[in-house]
Amino acid sequence: MATTDTQPNTYLNGLDIDAIRGMIARIEADPDMGQTRWKIRSLWAGGAQTEHHVDGFELGGQTVDRRFKIMVDEPHELAGTNRNPNPQETLLAAMNACMMVGYVAVATVMGVRLTRLEVETTGEIDLRGFLGIDETVKPGYDKLKQVVHIAGDGTPEQFAKMHEVVLRTSPNYFNMTAAIRVDSEMVVE
Repeated sequence: MATTDTQPNTYLNGLDIDAIRGMIARIEADPDMGQTRWKIRSLWAGGAQTEHHVDGFELGGQTVDRRFKIMVDEPHELAGTNRNPNPQETLLAAMNACMMVGYVAVATVMGVRLTRLEVETTGEIDLRGFLGIDETVKPGYDKLKQVVHIAGDGTPEQFAKMHEVVLRTSPNYFNMTAAIRVDSEMVVE
């Protein structure tokens, strides 16, 4: 995003450079300020539809109130109503979105003006695993293929560095590429 007459000169790519640098400085000075806690409350909405509620998150021990509802469904071909993206689409979108924020933030701190950023991620799931038809088939992805299209006034070296930094620091890229322990408990009511 170009700096406009309505944006202060400290903005680049739609982000406030001083705010990003200030956040980095505060967390460097007090690592507790960088601690976050995230929560999603999910409800079955009938059929293949699910409703997911964001009520806020914690940053540096302080609760930040946020209210969002995310609807998820399945296509008709997978017994859904096709009203919303399915869980795989939202999973891949969450990874891509997290990485894109990373590219924009890194570019902004580097002083690189972006003119294009697109991330495309694809993968294949064999439904025989999900449906329990074949125990030897994984219920999820074996691999994902990702292509990042990026353009701007940076040098090839700067873009290579951006890519390396994002792959190293993106929380959702990490979450998708590393095993995460999930302690799951069921309460029957």
